Amino acid sequence: MKILTVCGNGIGSSLMLAMKIEEICKEENIDAQVESSDFNSAQGKNPDLIVTIKELAQQFENKRVVAIRSYVNKKKIREDVLDIIKAIQIKQQR
Repeated sequence: MKILTVCGNGIGSSLMLAMKIEEICKEENIDAQVESSDFNSAQGKNPDLIVTIKELAQQFENKRVVAIRSYVNKKKIREDVLDIIKAIQIKQQR
């Protein structure tokens, strides 16, 4: 599974978010490749899931996007993304 974390510049917030999602996936034994990106570069990529804040999430069209409440609060990130990641994992295993 490929997960792309996105923020405005792709070097700070999205990188921290990518690290948190990698930790969550590892804890849940989910095989995922997590990469960070800036918004403009993300438009040309085709991951299984894009994770970003609400303001950026609304600007993606025809992509599976989940909006998070925080780039750094692991508990909130887990609450926002884990069910969706698990659903994608189950779908890919079929």
